[in-house]
Amino acid sequence: MSLDSVRLSQPAKDRLVRLKRTTGITQWNVLCRWALVLSLKDPSTPLVKDIVADSNVEMTWKTFAGQHRDIYLALLKQRCVADGNEPTDEVVAQTLTVHLHRGIGFLQGHKELQTVEGLVKATT
Repeated sequence: MSLDSVRLSQPAKDRLVRLKRTTGITQWNVLCRWALVLSLKDPSTPLVKDIVADSNVEMTWKTFAGQHRDIYLALLKQRCVADGNEPTDEVVAQTLTVHLHRGIGFLQGHKELQTVEGLVKATT
């Protein structure tokens, strides 16, 4: 696993399809960025560690993180250290995967997060 590409599980894709309809945000990467930030903001450790990335939704790290990829990478590395893990490429990629999927669950599970206004309030 590496940060070269970001791939989602089928359940995560299904959740994002619904979120695209309810939020009006049409880009996978934008919704995924919100999901990552929401999960990283939560200090608890994600419960699910093994995620099968079996959907056809895949994007490069550059597409996922955009012009702020250095900031997202720093946030992921900081989270690895905070969780007591060495921020190796493998650990950072795993951290991205579990937090991205947990964040997608957060987005789907809370009605207030299914609008742009709700997303902004939740991350500030």
